[in-house]
Amino acid sequence: MKKICFIVAMMAEAKPLIRHFSLIHQGGRFGQAPVQAYRGVYKDKEIILVVNGQDSETGLDYIGCEAATLSTHLAITFYQPDIIINAGTAGGFASKGAEVGDIYLSHKYIVFHDRRVDIPGWNRMGQGYFRCIDSDKIALAGGFKQGICTSGSSLDMTAEDAEQMRQTGGEIKDMEAAAIAWVAQLYNVPLLCVKAITDLVGGGSTPEQFDKNIAMATSKLKDACFRIVDEDLLALK
Repeated sequence: MKKICFIVAMMAEAKPLIRHFSLIHQGGRFGQAPVQAYRGVYKDKEIILVVNGQDSETGLDYIGCEAATLSTHLAITFYQPDIIINAGTAGGFASKGAEVGDIYLSHKYIVFHDRRVDIPGWNRMGQGYFRCIDSDKIALAGGFKQGICTSGSSLDMTAEDAEQMRQTGGEIKDMEAAAIAWVAQLYNVPLLCVKAITDLVGGGSTPEQFDKNIAMATSKLKDACFRIVDEDLLALK
């Protein structure tokens, strides 16, 4: 894997990686799109980081599936990476062994948990079941956990979302992975998700947990991503 592209939603998640890999901002790459790119070289590997960008009026990061879809399409068509790593934060389930600060790798497949199309055959299409690389050897070598990533467009979780997560086996809850996985699958680009747990689903206020733990989680996320590249763990897949 000589060309690795990180897809990241928020600058808080991206900045530690940008600094650690000494990436340089690639201004004006995507025209009017808010998507921003950073690039550098580390150990003979080209490292690209693409972040969703920010709303010009509020200054807030674009989060969610729509922004992630655009970022992934632009990243693949412009840079043609060998692999995509979706690096970000996520919610975990204490009932399934998650703890705040854990690093999870995507496992088996990636799904949506809030796309309900109650017509025979369509519901599974809506859920997705998108491909990701086999992360067993990487998780073993790095000491990471594994789980099925499940994505939705809202921070909260409805009873219907919870039921769909139960049906699909979802273990890590975020707002981007499935959208990224869909585009990666369309273009036949291998994908690995690396997620740091900021909050436990059902463990209190999600916004409060997120604010309390984001700095710690993004530091752990940076360390995990650096290990994967520095120790060439992708070669183990």
